[in-house]
Amino acid sequence: MLRTGLTGGIGAGKSTVARRLVERGAVLVDSDRLAREVVAAGTEGLAAITEAFGAGVLGPDGELDRPALASVVFGDPAARRTLDGIVHPLVRARSDELVAAAPPDAIVVQDVPLLVEGGMAAAFPLVVVVGVDAEERVRRLVAARGMAEPDARARIAAQATDAQRRAAADVWLDNSGDEETTRRRADALWDERLVPFEENLRRALPVPEGPPRLVDPDPDWPGQARRLADRVAAAAGSHGRGVEHVGSTAVPGLVARDVVDLQLAVESRSDANRVAGGLAAAGFPADPDLPADLPADLSADRDAGPVGAGTVRVHRSADPGRPAVVVVRVHGSPAWRHALGLRERLRADGRARDAYAERKHAAAALYADDPDPRRYAAHTAAWRGDPDE
Repeated sequence: MLRTGLTGGIGAGKSTVARRLVERGAVLVDSDRLAREVVAAGTEGLAAITEAFGAGVLGPDGELDRPALASVVFGDPAARRTLDGIVHPLVRARSDELVAAAPPDAIVVQDVPLLVEGGMAAAFPLVVVVGVDAEERVRRLVAARGMAEPDARARIAAQATDAQRRAAADVWLDNSGDEETTRRRADALWDERLVPFEENLRRALPVPEGPPRLVDPDPDWPGQARRLADRVAAAAGSHGRGVEHVGSTAVPGLVARDVVDLQLAVESRSDANRVAGGLAAAGFPADPDLPADLPADLSADRDAGPVGAGTVRVHRSADPGRPAVVVVRVHGSPAWRHALGLRERLRADGRARDAYAERKHAAAALYADDPDPRRYAAHTAAWRGDPDE
C-alpha cells in the first residue's frame, strides 16, 4: 500500500486531480468530507462542540450551524484551537480506519487541505501539491464560486504560501491549464510514479541504483534532502538521534550521482533494527544486497561514507522519482564521524572538492556500463580515506 498526501491552496483544483486519481483506481480519503461526517447530528464530535460553544451553534434540524460556529471562532485563536482539538483527532481516527480497510495493494490518496499548515508532510511516503498561481486562483474563486475578490484574497493569504507548499512537495502538479491537461498530468503521475512506487513498497524492493551517472550540482538537492530527512526522522521516532544530509549531493558545487544520501544516527545496533519497519513503511526498504544486520567488519563503500563498524543497516528509496539512500549508523561511531567530516571538508576546501570531482569522473568513466555501483564506490573510497573497519 502507498499512502499519498494530496493538498493545494483554495482554488487550485485539488478536487479535479483527486477525481482523476480515483478514476484510475485510487482509494480516496477526503479530510473535508470526514470533517463533516464526524460532527454530524448524533456524533460525539457534535456533542463536544455543543458543550464547548453552546447550543447556539446548532440549527433547527439538530445539525451543526456552520455559519454560527464560524462567527464564534472567527478572530478568536483560543476558540479555534478548541475547535481543532475536537475535530482533528476525530478526523485522524476516521482516516486511519479507512486506510486500514483499504486493500494491501491500494494507492491511498489522502486529500488534506491543510497538510502543509498542519506540518503533516513527513507522515506520508509521497506528497503531491496541486499548484496554481495566486492570481489565477483569485480569478477562479470569483468566477466559479461567486466569492468577492477581497474575500478570496483573504482566504488565500490565510493559508500556506506557494514557497511553503513547494518545500513540502515531492510532486508539484501544475493545474494552470485546462482540465484535460490536468487529467493528462494526473495520468502521468499515476502511471510513472504512484503505481511503481506502490509495487516497490509492497514487494519491499528499492529502486535499483544501476551504473554511475554523474550530473551537475542541482540547487534543489538540499531541499529534497530536508524533506526526506523529515520523513526518515518521523519514521525513526524516539529511536533516532538525528538525520543528516551527507554524500556528494550535500556539497555545493560538486558533481554527483542524482542520489540523495542521508545518515540516520541511532544509539545502538538494536535501535537500528527497531527502526527498520518504520523506514520501510515510509518508503525506504532495506537494501536487499546487504545483510539486514551488518557485521562489524563488512565494507561496502558508498559516497556517503563507509559501511563498516558503526554502520548497522542500509535502506534505499522505493520511489522511482527520487533515488535516495539511508545509512543507519551508531551515533558517535567512526563511520558516523567520517561521513560528517568528509562532508565538511569538501564544503570548506575547494581544492579537495575539485580533486574529488576528478576522481569521481574517472571512476564513472571506468564503470560507465557496470550495473554494480559498489565498484564505482570502491574506486572513489581510496581518495576519501574511508577507514577499513
